[in-house]
Amino acid sequence: MSELTLLLLRIGFLVLMWFFVFAVVYSLRADLFGVRVRKLPQAQAAAASAPAAKPAPAKPAAAPKGKPGGPATTSTVTKLVITSGPKAGLEVPLGSEPMSIGRSSESGLVIRDDYTSSHHARLLLWGEAWMLQDLDSTNGTFLNGERVGAPVPVSIGAPIKVGATTFELRA
Repeated sequence: MSELTLLLLRIGFLVLMWFFVFAVVYSLRADLFGVRVRKLPQAQAAAASAPAAKPAPAKPAAAPKGKPGGPATTSTVTKLVITSGPKAGLEVPLGSEPMSIGRSSESGLVIRDDYTSSHHARLLLWGEAWMLQDLDSTNGTFLNGERVGAPVPVSIGAPIKVGATTFELRA
């Protein structure tokens, strides 16, 4: 082999080794610090409308229209309202699909706070009643001040606490 061929092979091997090192460092950085999440226009619009919607929680007596002690049903529940926390006043419409709650950008309700897990809890329709399920979160999910272990029915107006955020179902 000529010296030129050997030199080109050495340089190619060196470039390949550095490429591997940078790939490993990039992967470790992404695992340690996370990947930047791009804000969607809908999230910005919802955050901008949150202060305007803040007076809505001032009518707690008119909100509960379902049975006071019974589980909320599909015919009575139309939205999830954040009553305290960074996004207080935000109203999220509910459909028949389960809504995941957590820090992950894949969640239906994203809560950015240190006490919320990536996939913290799930609000789902089970038959005619809305149920709250904790997804093995570190700090727990609380309904009416009690920690949720198994899926439990949620009544209208009952406070649900996830991390530093409190919300409730409303008609």
